[in-house]
Amino acid sequence: MLANRLRKNQRLLRKWARKNAITCYRLYEKDIPDQPVIVDWYDGRAVIYVTRRKKDETEAAHLAWMEEVKQAVMEGLDLPGEQLYFKGRGRRKAGAQYEKLADRHEEFVVTEFGHRFIVNLSDYLDTGLFLDHRNTRRIVGEEAAGKDFLNLFAYTGTFTVYAAKGGARSTTTVDLSATYLDWAERNFELNGLEPQTNGTERADVLRWLPHAQRKGWKYDLIVCDPPTFSASKRMQDTFDVQRQHPEIINGCLRLLRSGGTLYFSTNYRGFDLEEAALLPSSREEITPDTIPPDFRNKRIHRCWRIQSK
Repeated sequence: MLANRLRKNQRLLRKWARKNAITCYRLYEKDIPDQPVIVDWYDGRAVIYVTRRKKDETEAAHLAWMEEVKQAVMEGLDLPGEQLYFKGRGRRKAGAQYEKLADRHEEFVVTEFGHRFIVNLSDYLDTGLFLDHRNTRRIVGEEAAGKDFLNLFAYTGTFTVYAAKGGARSTTTVDLSATYLDWAERNFELNGLEPQTNGTERADVLRWLPHAQRKGWKYDLIVCDPPTFSASKRMQDTFDVQRQHPEIINGCLRLLRSGGTLYFSTNYRGFDLEEAALLPSSREEITPDTIPPDFRNKRIHRCWRIQSK
């Protein structure tokens, strides 16, 4: 059943992906109740995220099932085993998606609406490109012309690429990780972006925001997609998006010019936007517009458009 479903989904999505110059997309997400896996397609390679089917499942039974999944993916997508990448999903400690799992450096380039990005399927839980924000990136790119753009918790800088290619006057990309800022700069170079107008800042966003305000820096368009939790040793304190989102959003609003726009997103399912704690602004949840058509899970993230007054 899994092989047949993969084959069917690939047939349905292939034409759409080719038309939009997209070479990576979600192919399967727990469509079949007793096959709780996620399969993402990366231009001839498959990333498979697996969870245990039952709490009391033995290790032997789990490994046997994973072998069945492997054979089904190979059959359904006509791929050799070396082009499959298995990763664990489920409960994990804060920041685990950024921890290194291997050191194989298996990088290659994928495309999305004509933009090019470096992905690494072997070394981390995530690949360098969050597929669920494909629509959000496109929205940002369409609004960026002539604007000063700020990307916070920027990861590998994919939003920045869209903004810069969309005609942004300048971009600033902020992240705490030197590894991911280096990755972002390689994405910039891959897309022909000039370093003079596309700067990066290695910083804790919570400390950087008041620093930017003191400097008098202003922006027209901001993207802020923080992690749910983080306990990075480089941060002053642990980070909790529910607890600290008013501080972050208000910090962004102070940096926006009048009429400027902030796109704020989170993948925390229990998130509650504390509107009463926010500075005067207009707010609209735009989540349905930001979920791509290849995602069966319509709660993969939530996203707001927040505009300064």
